[in-house]
Amino acid sequence: MVTSLLMAVHLIGVVMWIGGVVFVTLIIFPMITRMEHSFEKVLFFQGVEHRFAKIAKACVFFVGLTGMLLLQKTGEWNDLFTLKGIGPTIMLLVWSFYFLVLLFEGKMFKVIFSGEAQHDTTKIFERLSQFHYVVMGVSLIAVAVGTGAAHYAR
Repeated sequence: MVTSLLMAVHLIGVVMWIGGVVFVTLIIFPMITRMEHSFEKVLFFQGVEHRFAKIAKACVFFVGLTGMLLLQKTGEWNDLFTLKGIGPTIMLLVWSFYFLVLLFEGKMFKVIFSGEAQHDTTKIFERLSQFHYVVMGVSLIAVAVGTGAAHYAR
């Protein structure tokens, strides 16, 4: 019963988190790139990012917590970094990457939007968009591998 509840919370967190990344990548960034004024782009991005960052941080926290509890309850800690544990291993690596990005996002944005770079918002948002496509791809691979590994283990 507890494992099922943990899995449900874990999956809801993943759906909200990765779904948000997909939405930002496929909807928000194309909207930003079509905007004409740099100031408008920055304000729109900051508004979306400010709101989504809170949701993403909460989801990453709960996904990490429930993931660790699930590894403990199922005894899969020993399978990490082995072929048998490829699903949880990839999910842990992707989670760790997101955790670090969210932990240092404030500093990253200060660097991205400061100095000479702030004058070429088109280039900034192209790079951010490319970065999001990579992150989205890696995230979807993690979901596919995790789902496949969970079903294969049965």
